[in-house]
Amino acid sequence: MAIIKIKNLEKTYNKKQIPVHAINGIDLTFQEGEFTALVAPSGAGKTTFLNLLGGLDAPTGGSIEIGGKRMDHLSSAERTRFRLEHIGFVFQAYNLIPVLSAAENIEFIMELQGVPKKERSARSKELLEAVGIADKANIRPGQLSGGQQQRVAVARALASKPKFILADEPTANLDSKSTENLLDIMQKLNEKENITFIFATHDARVVKKARRVITLEDGKVISDEVKK
Repeated sequence: MAIIKIKNLEKTYNKKQIPVHAINGIDLTFQEGEFTALVAPSGAGKTTFLNLLGGLDAPTGGSIEIGGKRMDHLSSAERTRFRLEHIGFVFQAYNLIPVLSAAENIEFIMELQGVPKKERSARSKELLEAVGIADKANIRPGQLSGGQQQRVAVARALASKPKFILADEPTANLDSKSTENLLDIMQKLNEKENITFIFATHDARVVKKARRVITLEDGKVISDEVKK
């Protein structure tokens, strides 16, 4: 089932009164349960595309439909609420709250959603077990390794039970072992819970694991390969 439909998507910035087409007429559809890598060199539009897809930015043309809802028709406040309820994010820089423990970082999203404390606690425990660091529940980010912090970030992204997860260079700051462990965890979650993952990356290890690889160049899709 298609959960994301993108038609003639455009994003243009004006730099010194000169239009720059960061995204230039993209048409794509994503199915439920995909494990997709979006590949492009730096500056070719992959982060801009993820920001548009996640409602962090608004397009200047075209449409994005998620679960039957047109993102480009939502107000800024409506996009914020939609992100909170339906989209999970994993960032290169982890973006964990330093004064909160691993469990509290995961629970924070659910607290914003109004989920009761008992349910938040149970969900965060379940997710920490799923990413293999149940013993780090009460540890703050500064006392965790990079790989452990990114596992917390993945668990946090899953906390709201999103339709899909957008991961922007999630392995960029990790060593090879941590990268392999993290990708294995996300792959298992994808297969077990049918969660759609879309990665913006230039990491060959992510591309190898992906079942679909979309390549961008100058804001356009130049190839879209589904592996057999």
